[in-house]
Amino acid sequence: MDWLPYAIASAVFAAATATLCKLGVTSVPSNLATAIRTTVILLFAWMVVLVHGEYRALARLESRATFFLVLSGLTTGFSWLTYFRALQLAPVTRVAPIDKLSLPLAMVLAMLLLREPLSPYSAIGVVLMTAGAILTLQ
Repeated sequence: MDWLPYAIASAVFAAATATLCKLGVTSVPSNLATAIRTTVILLFAWMVVLVHGEYRALARLESRATFFLVLSGLTTGFSWLTYFRALQLAPVTRVAPIDKLSLPLAMVLAMLLLREPLSPYSAIGVVLMTAGAILTLQ
């Protein structure tokens, strides 16, 4: 199946997430809100794994993959904790654009660490995305 519909759906869900998170952290400590959200995600993810029978792949997990997945989980945790705290302290219209700087940062990291190519158009896009995020703060 093509990747684009999944990427678009991800963007739509991420957009909804910002607003829903803001509504959720108005009267709840940000760390508790993150823990509740993480529990829901954990249960949902394991339900999907069980339904698709993907739990069978656990026996074949390589240590290198596990190491990087654990690191990814830690960075996700830090991202969520700081995101929820930022949403508690500022409006979504200020936090979300800065949070989305993860897009140009991910592209630069992919270029530097994974040796993925960055075309001239992509480089211009990275600059424009960064400028757009900064402009939203004015």
